[in-house]
Amino acid sequence: MNDQPEVMNEFEAALQQGLEVENLRVGDVVQGTIVEIHGDVVLVDVGGKAEAVLQREELDQPGTGDPVEVVVTAVGEQIEVSHRLALEQKLKDQLADAVESGEPVQGKVSGRRKGGFDVILAGVRGFCPMSQISDQRGEDLDSHLGQLYDFKVLEYEPDNHKLVVSRAALLREEKEKLRKEVWEKLEEGALVKGSVRSLADFGAFVDLGGVDGLVHVTEIAHQRVQKPADMLSLGQEVEAKVIGLDRDKQRISLSIKATQEDPWEKMLEETKVGSPFEGQVVRKAPFGVFVQLAPGIDGLLHVSQLKPGEDLSAFEPGTVVNGWIKEINPDDRRISLTLRRLPDRDPWERIGMRYQEGQTVEGTVEHGVDFGVFVELEAGVTALVPISETGLERGADPREAFKAGEKVVAKVMSVDANRQRISLSIRAQKKDAERNEYLKHMNKGEADEGPAVTGFGAQLMKALGGDKK
Repeated sequence: MNDQPEVMNEFEAALQQGLEVENLRVGDVVQGTIVEIHGDVVLVDVGGKAEAVLQREELDQPGTGDPVEVVVTAVGEQIEVSHRLALEQKLKDQLADAVESGEPVQGKVSGRRKGGFDVILAGVRGFCPMSQISDQRGEDLDSHLGQLYDFKVLEYEPDNHKLVVSRAALLREEKEKLRKEVWEKLEEGALVKGSVRSLADFGAFVDLGGVDGLVHVTEIAHQRVQKPADMLSLGQEVEAKVIGLDRDKQRISLSIKATQEDPWEKMLEETKVGSPFEGQVVRKAPFGVFVQLAPGIDGLLHVSQLKPGEDLSAFEPGTVVNGWIKEINPDDRRISLTLRRLPDRDPWERIGMRYQEGQTVEGTVEHGVDFGVFVELEAGVTALVPISETGLERGADPREAFKAGEKVVAKVMSVDANRQRISLSIRAQKKDAERNEYLKHMNKGEADEGPAVTGFGAQLMKALGGDKK
């Protein structure tokens, strides 16, 4: 009778242990604690009196007292659990949640098949359509094999073994996020860095990290650029200045040359009108040649400024030219050159003593423009004949009517020494010439008629044998 309470206690303990074991079902995911490690076996406390068995190979570095998440794989004489399957189950649950949340899931591209790729995510084989593996066209499709990527889960039906994923969707979402972030930071005048993504004849597109900015060919460098590919290469890292933003059309205008030293500043400091130059012909035009004076700065040698007897045939690209700076226009960034030696003194000094209003002058046509004709009166002094004073009919082109080197006679209409401007009129000079010719003719006619002859005088001249005339 004294042993009965002890037997009852053992029975109740065994019964309680059985009840606790029965509470575990195959497939249950539980949180356990490592209690012992014996060779290839790890004993895990899963909350009952009995300890579960876990294969050591499923853990990297197991330690007594470490927590471990496991899934029950067997319940019987001993409880068996698996950490690997617990992870897989957890990831499968994550796949189901990812359909709703849109959270990315990492997967490995394991192979290709018709229409797409096989992808393994959380131990589950899925399918990524060919069009969804990337957002770039023209890529080598085999380059994706074996790669680990993040994918967006589009469809997941575990019962039907259906899993469809997309990498391109994530890439597009990421780019759109970056685009918004970049646009929020962009402002005119800001300095930005990027890489050259593509080149065209009209400029270069620079990737600013989600958005592209255009560097027009004229904004690549201070010197003239024929083709962007001559100055830039794909993938090249560049710094540029934002010179234009159109948020409605999502357009960004950039300038690389704005981040570089302006050669014009140095040119204006070191070069004066009348100073000599040496340069190389870089391009040719019907009206003259352009000579490179420094990187980024070209001067125009107009055909009218060649030496007497010279023509443009002697000035091919690459020809070295020596001459003088005729004119500098900093506002328009233009430099005029001449091969005719300029006077040592300022030709505009005391200009009013040599040219006055109403004076008739002769000059040499330099070139015509839309609004008139420029005429050289002397070395360093150029005057303008406005189109209204050329005498041409309405609609006529001064560039066609007046050829460089042609001599013209004109009347001085105004002289502005301070602004170094002289205005001429060919039309007024022609009218003056016609008027003078008419007056000369009238005066000659009166002289031929002579003085009036009286009757007595006529008789006297007849008696003397003189002619009535």
